Formats: sequence, C-alpha cells, structure tokens
Amino acid sequence: MARNSFSKILVAFDGSPDAMKAVKRATALASEFGATLTLVHVYSLPSLAYGGPGPMPLLDYKSLEDSARAKAREVLMRGEEACKQEGVAAKAELLEATSIVQAILEFAQKGGVDLIVMGTRGMTGFKKLLLGSVSDGVVTHAHCAVLVVR
Repeated sequence: MARNSFSKILVAFDGSPDAMKAVKRATALASEFGATLTLVHVYSLPSLAYGGPGPMPLLDYKSLEDSARAKAREVLMRGEEACKQEGVAAKAELLEATSIVQAILEFAQKGGVDLIVMGTRGMTGFKKLLLGSVSDGVVTHAHCAVLVVR
C-alpha cells in the first residue's frame, strides 16, 4: 500500500444525515484508491429495568429483540443503498453490542481496516456530557486513521 492511500475503508453508519455525508466521502475515497468498503451499523438490544414493588410483568422480550434487529437492518439497508447510489458496492455488517465505540474499534482492528469514516452530530456542552460521543471515542482509541465528517 502506498503512503497516503487506503485499501480497506470502514463506514460507521447510524442513518443520520451526517452519516449519509460520511458515506458520500467514503465512497469517493474508495473509488479514488480502489479500496474495499464496509458499512457497519451497531445496535443494542433493549434493556429492561424494573424497580416496582411486585413481580415484574411478563413481557414478550423476543418481540422487542426482533423489532430492534429489524430497525437496525432497515438503517443498514439505507446505508447500502446510499453506497450503491454513489456507484460503490459495500459489504454490510450488522453488529449487536452494548458499546458502539468498542464494537466499531474491534471490528476495524480484526478486519485490518486502515481508515474509519464516520459522521458526527456535533453535540456540545451538557448534551455531550450526558450522551457521550461515539466519534470522540473512536478517534481517541482507533488503531488507524479516522475521518470525521460534518
């Protein structure tokens, strides 16, 4: 691999407008460098907490899991379609994890990715403190180059 080129590009995709911008940038880079492109969407299964005085009511947790997976697949399919519209075929991966940052980083490292491209929602202040930032976590801990698109 020549310096300043990429052979494996990963796009962390959450379906947001900034993630769509990241897809456009990543597909352009993949075309320019002849790189493979992998689109990753990370989702978490719903968690249940109950602190009531009596027994917890029975819930159909399987239907909640199925719904979460189905919504995650829809998001991933929108990303795949965006890649196709840009003229680049992308491999799509749906990952289930409790930590989005960790899932992206582990997937990238195991796959030998040399560039991670992702959008940012640009949170600041108290909102960022409460919700954290996936892009900050990836930039801070990635083993490879990271391009954050806004």
